[in-house]
Amino acid sequence: MPSKTSKLVRIAVAAAIATSGAIATTAITATTAQAAGTSSVGGQITRSEVLQRAKFWLGKPINYSQGGSYPDSSGRNYRTDCSGYVSMAWHLSYSPDTRAIWDAETYEIPRSDLRPGDVLDSYNDHVILFDKWDDAAHTTFSYYSFGSTPVKHVDGMSINEPRIDSHPNGDYHARRYKNIVDDVQTRPTKAGVYHQANQTFYEGDNAGGTQGSAKFGNPGWKPIVGDWNGDGVTSIGAYDPDTATFYESNDNTNVSGSAKFGNPGWTPLAGDWNGDGVTSIGAYDPSTGTFYLTDDNSTVAVNSTFGNPGWIPIVGDWNKDGKDSIGAYDPSTGTFYESNDNRTVSGSVKFGNPGWLPVTGDWNNDGVTSIGAFDPNTATFYLSNDNSSIATSFVYGTPGDLPIAGRW
Repeated sequence: MPSKTSKLVRIAVAAAIATSGAIATTAITATTAQAAGTSSVGGQITRSEVLQRAKFWLGKPINYSQGGSYPDSSGRNYRTDCSGYVSMAWHLSYSPDTRAIWDAETYEIPRSDLRPGDVLDSYNDHVILFDKWDDAAHTTFSYYSFGSTPVKHVDGMSINEPRIDSHPNGDYHARRYKNIVDDVQTRPTKAGVYHQANQTFYEGDNAGGTQGSAKFGNPGWKPIVGDWNGDGVTSIGAYDPDTATFYESNDNTNVSGSAKFGNPGWTPLAGDWNGDGVTSIGAYDPSTGTFYLTDDNSTVAVNSTFGNPGWIPIVGDWNKDGKDSIGAYDPSTGTFYESNDNRTVSGSVKFGNPGWLPVTGDWNNDGVTSIGAFDPNTATFYLSNDNSSIATSFVYGTPGDLPIAGRW
């Protein structure tokens, strides 16, 4: 539900959060009418089902032949070449060639916006099925292809490689199937805590239980969480405030990536700013109230002053557009301010009590980020689905812990 400016509840969140570094982030939640494995022939299909269907031919003894055919999992036959393979993955009613895929079944997108189930199509020659980006900077990717025997899956292909799958890179255009839809996020956001004394993350279940725990980072570092590799699961990370360096982990154990961004003393942020399904970093300058957001963990994509100096940054998908946007909390009035365009106020609300810490998440999995609060003295969470009333409350962690939130 959108933020409300009426029915406000008492809240104030302590300014201590600005220095504590406690951050709440949400992973992307996309909408769709279909669930994986439920598409009809020629109908809407989710990205996860496209990849599931692509894997069905992988590893099978299928010979490449433009005159041959092979069935999908339900027995429907498709031509055994590159475009036939893509047609099978998309669950089309026929096997168009590369030109028909371009002209009749897809529309062009920027390469940087490639997502699972999209294609790189060379109009006259070849088409490959995009699997995923292998890194946050979108420099290498993985794909499926049936350009020769057998069907193959390739990891670590440079997006700038002169030839991709034996064809000139410049001949390929990024295309999106007109009936592909994003997957529904199946997990609501769950609250957890970071225990500062031993640098341990505890992933909660919103009922007082623990789903997992891991130690990561060094004493004095700040917790961050995000979906760093676009797999739909939130993982942990840490921020070194002395060097303004972010460290991310895809397996909650090893460092999968690191980047310096912002300046020492700034507040670290994490969110999916461009809706590509991958969490990127950001930084907030509390002295000026300025947000700096990056889509590639390097260059500034958004530079926006929101709120006033000393306010506390928050992050969430406030309007269900699949992108995280900024917000700010005014500790002097206990008011949360949300922005859908990273500039203007789209909604405001009060919630909680003085000295509590803010936390945000899609607690009911409706695609909209809502607010919550954590009482550090009693280790009690109070979560709201409508930015007004308390939907649930529970004790988790120990007094003095910092709140985190993600789709574990």
